[in-house]
Amino acid sequence: MDAPRAEPRANRTDVLDLARRSGMRVGLVVLVFLVLAALVGGRVLPSAVAAVAFLAAAILALVLPARSQLGQNAATQPGAREPDIFAFADALTDPCLILDRRAVVIHRNPPAARQFPTTVSGNPVTFSLRNPEFVRAVERAGDTAATQTIELHETIPSETWTKVVVAPLRTPGREWAGDDARRLVVTFQSLTELKRVDALRTDFIANASHELRTPLASLLGFIETLQGPAAKDAAARDRFLGIMRGQAERMAKLIEDLLSLSRIEMHQHMRPTGEIDLVALLREVCEGLETQARDAGVAIDFTVNAESAVLTGDRGQLYEVFENLIDNAIKYGAGGGKVEVVLAAASRPGYAHLVTVTDHGPGVAEEHVPRLTERFYRVDAESSRKKKGTGLGLAIVKHIVSRHRGLMTIRSRPGEGMRVEVLLPR
Repeated sequence: MDAPRAEPRANRTDVLDLARRSGMRVGLVVLVFLVLAALVGGRVLPSAVAAVAFLAAAILALVLPARSQLGQNAATQPGAREPDIFAFADALTDPCLILDRRAVVIHRNPPAARQFPTTVSGNPVTFSLRNPEFVRAVERAGDTAATQTIELHETIPSETWTKVVVAPLRTPGREWAGDDARRLVVTFQSLTELKRVDALRTDFIANASHELRTPLASLLGFIETLQGPAAKDAAARDRFLGIMRGQAERMAKLIEDLLSLSRIEMHQHMRPTGEIDLVALLREVCEGLETQARDAGVAIDFTVNAESAVLTGDRGQLYEVFENLIDNAIKYGAGGGKVEVVLAAASRPGYAHLVTVTDHGPGVAEEHVPRLTERFYRVDAESSRKKKGTGLGLAIVKHIVSRHRGLMTIRSRPGEGMRVEVLLPR
C-alpha cells in the first residue's frame, strides 16, 4: 500500500535547517580567527572575549530552535506517525480502516481486506461502503472530531449485525479543523452471533414458559374444581387426581430436562476423562428399557460388530444419550415392531465407534430433519405431549455428543422410519 505524500511544509523546514547550519559554520570560522588573533597578540583582549561570548550565544540560539522546530515539524507531518498507526491496525483481529482528512482510505488491515475487498487505498471509503448511516457517521466524525458508534443491520446476502466505531485521531497541540494530519480510525465488530444467541435465548424462555404454563393452568383448574363442585364426588376426585398427577409429572420431567441441558452447557468445553466400556453401557440401557418396549409391542435388537469398544467419556451423560435415542425409537417407531441398536467400528477418520439406533415407524419429512435437535421443536406437538415428550431430548443428546467431540446424524423419510448415527472418538 502506497504511503501518502508529504506536504510542501517539510521542504520549507529542510531549507531553513540548511540555512541555519550554514550560518553556524560561518560563525565557527569567525570565532576561530578571533581566538587566533588574540593569541598572536600575546594576550586575551576583552573585546575578543566579548566576541566569543556573543558568537557562542548566537550560534546556540540558531542551532537549538532549529533542531527543536525540526523535531516538532517531523512529528506533526501527515505520515510521520503512520507506521505506528498502521502496525496498531494490523494487530487488531477485527476489520480496521485508516482514513485521511478527506475520508480517503490510506490503510486497511488484513481482516478488513478480506471482509471489504473493494476498499482500495487512495479511494474515498464511501465508494465501497455506501450504507447511508455509515456515511453519516464518517461525516459527523470528520466534522466534529467526536467518536461515532453505530449498529448496522444488513439482510443481503445474509442477515448480519455489525457495530461500527469511527474515532478521530488527533495531532497533539493542533486544532482539529486546521490539522492536515488528522485521521479517522474505523473499526468493525460483528454482532451477528451475539444477536442469534440472544434470539435463541428469547425463544427458549418463551417456549419454556409456555410448556410450564399449560400443565400449571391445568393443575389450578382441577384444584378449583375439587374445592368446589366436585368436593364431595369421590369418582370425579379420583379421576381428577390422576390427571393432576400426570400434569405434575410432565412439569417435573420438563424441569429435569431444563436442568440437565443447563448442566451440559456449563461443562460444554470440558472434555470428560472417565473410561467407559460402550458394549456394557449399551446393553444396560437396552435391558433397562425392555419393559417399556414390551408394553409398546416392540423388540429391541442389540448387535455388536466390534471386538472392543472402550472410550473416554462421561458414563452418566452417554447413558442419557442412548436412553433418549432408544426411548424415542420405542415411542415413535412402535408401528414397526422392532428397534435395532448396532455398535460397530467407525470407518470415518477421527472416530473410533459408531452406534446406530433404527426404528421402522412412520418417519418424518426431510424438511423437519435439520430442526429435530432444536429446543422444543416438534413435528407433531400434540402427539409428542401424549407420549410425555418435552421437546428437549434430542437437544440434550446433541450437546452431550458435541461435548464428547462426537458427531450425530439423523436420517429419515416418510414411511421409512428413522436412523440416528452417533460417531464417537476413542
